[in-house]
Amino acid sequence: MANKNILLIEPGYKNKYPPLGLMKLAAYHGPWGKKDNVRFIKGEADKTVFETVWDRVYVTTLFSFEWKTISRAIDFAISASQNQAGKVFVGGIAASLMHESFVEESKWRGVRFIKGLLSDPPAIALQLDDFAEELYSDDRTGMPIEDLIPNYSILDQIEYIYPVHDAYFAYASRGCVRKCHFCGVPTLEGDQRDVTSITSIVRGITDRHGEKKDLTLMDNNFTASPNFKEIIAEIRDLGFTPGAKLTRPGRVPVQRRVDFNQGVDARILCKDPMYLREMSKICINPLRIAFDHIGLRKPYETAIRYAHEFGLCDLSNYMLYNFHDSPSDLYHRMRLNIDLNEELNIRIFSFPMRYQPTNQKDRTHVGPNWNRYFLRSMQIILQATHGIVSGAPSFFKRAFGDSAEGFERLLSRPEHFIFNRAWYEELAGKSEFAEFNAQFSRLSDSERAELIALLSTAKPSQFASLRKNTRSNRIASILEFYLPLPAEKEQEIWSVCREHRFKQKQVDVSIPDDQRVEDAGLTEAA
Repeated sequence: MANKNILLIEPGYKNKYPPLGLMKLAAYHGPWGKKDNVRFIKGEADKTVFETVWDRVYVTTLFSFEWKTISRAIDFAISASQNQAGKVFVGGIAASLMHESFVEESKWRGVRFIKGLLSDPPAIALQLDDFAEELYSDDRTGMPIEDLIPNYSILDQIEYIYPVHDAYFAYASRGCVRKCHFCGVPTLEGDQRDVTSITSIVRGITDRHGEKKDLTLMDNNFTASPNFKEIIAEIRDLGFTPGAKLTRPGRVPVQRRVDFNQGVDARILCKDPMYLREMSKICINPLRIAFDHIGLRKPYETAIRYAHEFGLCDLSNYMLYNFHDSPSDLYHRMRLNIDLNEELNIRIFSFPMRYQPTNQKDRTHVGPNWNRYFLRSMQIILQATHGIVSGAPSFFKRAFGDSAEGFERLLSRPEHFIFNRAWYEELAGKSEFAEFNAQFSRLSDSERAELIALLSTAKPSQFASLRKNTRSNRIASILEFYLPLPAEKEQEIWSVCREHRFKQKQVDVSIPDDQRVEDAGLTEAA
């Protein structure tokens, strides 16, 4: 039954990592599997797919808030199948976490939505009907698709370049010992368990696709593995030791690195120095540690100090906000890293990540201790910092304030005061900024709360209408500062600010794209 036509579709969103699930499906159907003709596309721009009769079409999904983009990809897949929805299979993160929402869409009736991992034999995992003699429905004892060596060759079929691509993508474990309410892993993968050895995956990829520079482990909680030491030893044996370089014919040697891209658990790292002593024996860069809420401060700080003790000084962390935290809580977590940087002479880059429920179709969620206006202000600040909280004290204080109160006051500013800070703090806008501060200082706590509540009810283009919704003359007066600037004025200010930064020789704090978080949401509407 070889030579069937198989179409793989990744929706047209921006993402950091290639679609590992589709790469494994390509392995199942491709030259190391069923020997079918496999085609991979990203988005819906390539209309040449309609020239082929497809025997099966697969669509992967990532974040739930990409619902509109995912929907377009599924509609496109159905069209590519010549409206034979039974040939279309949709899986991945969003399809698993929002399974009912996908199934309930009447226009997608007949499409198979796969929940969870393809960890059963292929025909079972894909829900194939042997009675109907569906393609490969008799494959009920074969190796699970989840365990196959991913097929990297399909990535050459598209123009999109993933920020992380020259890497072995592997798992040492699946699932997690935690049951965090903000996380979809318990639903997606279940309890913590070890899987196929890293060595067999790395060697398989090398044999088929050549050596890769990095080792990217996608584990959700690697340190919880009971075989932690054995896995570290395996990574060392594969050549990923401190200072290791990869030399390939005709190419400049490159520094190798290991990246636990989902971060490691401070609550485990703090229990025993052994964990970070072992991790210092591999070329991990950066060491990512999650700091999701202020209650983790003590284990997080202990883990950082252990890391420093064993020479791990390039660190990165994820900081969840907009869940149960407050702006003050987030500020103190960010500030702790600045203090640790100064004390230990290390470098910690933080990436605040805005919480969205794993089953919500957009980014409109507002946590109980946040508000819509503060979230929008935070997004503007992060756009200016490229999503990074730098370890430089001067950079941090300028971007986020010198206290929790100062941070909240910063979040309360008019948006153009935040975006064009140099104009209002140092250049021609100083007098206007001084007048705003004077008026803001005269507001009572209740008036400030009312002001922010009002601003949270409307888009900036609608702010002019808010004055009729307050009885406070002081709020009505200060609302004038929040009105959006005309486009030409905004452009003029931006040009002057850019020239000012150049003259001041201010350097943007940035890091390589392959070390950033998967999705910071900086370009989406708040």
